[in-house]
Amino acid sequence: MRKRRRRIRAAHAVVAAAVLATAGCSVGDHVSGVGTGDRASRPSATPSPEWNRSPDSIAAIGDSITRGFDACMVLTDCPEASWATGSDASVNSLAVRLLGASGAARRSWNYAVTGSRMADLNDQMARAVRKKPQLVAVMAGANDACRKSPAAMTPVADFRAEFQAAMDTLRRALPKTQVYVASVPDLKRLWSEGRTNALGKQIWKLGLCPSMLGDADSLDAAAVKRRDTVQARVKAYNTVLKEVCAKDRLCRFDNNAVFDYRFGTEQLSRWDWFHPSRNGQARLAEIAYRTVTAKSP
Repeated sequence: MRKRRRRIRAAHAVVAAAVLATAGCSVGDHVSGVGTGDRASRPSATPSPEWNRSPDSIAAIGDSITRGFDACMVLTDCPEASWATGSDASVNSLAVRLLGASGAARRSWNYAVTGSRMADLNDQMARAVRKKPQLVAVMAGANDACRKSPAAMTPVADFRAEFQAAMDTLRRALPKTQVYVASVPDLKRLWSEGRTNALGKQIWKLGLCPSMLGDADSLDAAAVKRRDTVQARVKAYNTVLKEVCAKDRLCRFDNNAVFDYRFGTEQLSRWDWFHPSRNGQARLAEIAYRTVTAKSP
């Protein structure tokens, strides 16, 4: 009888184990006292920070495009027309779209400097972090390609190191601040569109982006090679911006939206046929707002 009772108890144990396994539990967990409650109490991996689609303050850094140069008057900064932080209603800047007109006036700052290159971005970033913005908007790189000749353009490795240095400055001070990075505009399209205007070509002769715009009517092999070299460098710069930004969980690159935008003469300043007009600034603001407020990058 004792042997029979042992066999019955063993059979019950086998059945119980089968039921537990079917329910998704292991017998070993229950025997050792490690149940679902114990597993839930274990520390989990730190979650990735969530992108805030409605940042409460903005600082802009970059070059003459972000300063609104030649958007209002000849040879003059016009920050009120800036795509990033401007107050001009016709532009409807990124700051106004995100913060409203009154919020943009109080909680957005423009530290871009006309004529600056990527090497200057770190100093601008250092100024921007003092305001502790929730978003930093970056547009830089056109002046690194717009040199006296292709040989004078910023080397790609230097461009990468300089952009990374600016990002490092931001992260040391503000690890939770978000970054929007605009791609470098298509300078070859700028040449092809602007050269249709006789006045524009005369202005370019004063020294506007000679690496691309110099001798605008020439189509000989040397001119074509020069422009193609500059265009390839711009594409390389945009690859750098994308790669450096991708390493930062709170950075969004525009995925070449600015570079790919098919602008026409309406988007170019009537004073130099190079910088964005108010209309062009508005298009840049649209691209930035779309990138910042997207559900995913």
